[in-house]
This record gives sequence, C-alpha cells and structure tokens, in this order.
Amino acid sequence: MRRFVIVGHRASTTGDFKLDDICGGAGRMDILIRCINSSFFLSHSLRKDVEAFLILQGGEDAPKTLRFKGDELRYLNPDERSTASLIRNALLKKLGESEINASPGIYVSRRGLREVLSSLVECGEIVYLKEEGEDIREAELPEDIIFVLGDDRDLSEDEERVLKEHADRSFCLGPISYHSDHCITIAQNEMDRRV
Repeated sequence: MRRFVIVGHRASTTGDFKLDDICGGAGRMDILIRCINSSFFLSHSLRKDVEAFLILQGGEDAPKTLRFKGDELRYLNPDERSTASLIRNALLKKLGESEINASPGIYVSRRGLREVLSSLVECGEIVYLKEEGEDIREAELPEDIIFVLGDDRDLSEDEERVLKEHADRSFCLGPISYHSDHCITIAQNEMDRRV
C-alpha cells in the first residue's frame, strides 16, 4: 500500500468556500486537489492500492484531515471543480471525536499531523519528500511506504519536529524543486518501476 500525507497550510477547514475560488478563498485547495489526482488517476482507471491524507490547517476549525481510500472511491473525477465539491461536502459534515465517512472512499476527522502520523506507524515506513534528502533512485524502498510532503510551502520547523518523531529518512526526487502533485507522480512512477 502506498500512502501520501499532504499538509495544506492554508487550506480551508470549513465548507464555505466557492467552487469558483479554490485557489484564493479555499486557501490553495487547488494544490491539494492536484495532489489527489496524482495519487489516484491512471490513464483509464484509479489506483486501488493508494491512500491519501489531506491535512487542512486553514481557518478557525483547524485542523481537519480528509482521507481518500482508493479501493472505496466513487464519484472522483479528474477535474478540479468536482473534487473541490466532494471536499466541500465532506467539510460540511458535523464531526464528533471519530472519523466519519463523508462519501464513498472519503473520510473526514479532526486529526492533525501528529495524530495522522501516529496512526500510520504500523502501516509502513514514513519518509519525508524534501530537496535535501537521499536520492530516491538510489534508495531501497519498502513496499508499504508513507510519503509526507507540504503543499506550496515546506513543512514548518514544528511540523518537521513532529515528522522526525516518526520518520528517519527523507528522499529527494531530482535535482530541482517540483510542484507537490508532480512529486507524487514521480514517487508513483518510481514505485511502479520497482514492482
């Protein structure tokens, strides 16, 4: 199983944003939507062996986490607007202490980075995608892996400290900086080539 944990530093935690303004009014939700697309979409199907976590940290109701589970996903389309609608509908759900199912394959909870990483410790090796890491092409990669990355901002020092409680390794994907969704595509490709 492959997992991706993406921290959305400004991403809205309420469903009051307009679908026509996912870049501004939703706190750069467009970046996270592209990360979802890169996590799941193939040419004519969806990856079933992937889980993606969007950790939303923007607004007064932060944090919230959206979990997308590939083998259960329905209604996910490659256009950003329909995915934004699925996210908005999930954020409008009334939350208690535990995670709830917002729609097929999409779950929402009040967890932040520390809680998400703690829940994944037994699921595989947690690694940080960062420019200064070990070259992924030279690294041994476990079959069950959890990649952690930021949106258009690097993880903060506090977030990196939380991550270091769970991750010993960081990987670099190439000689230059890439967009977050491209990082996911490159990591997917690297894993696909090793199957």
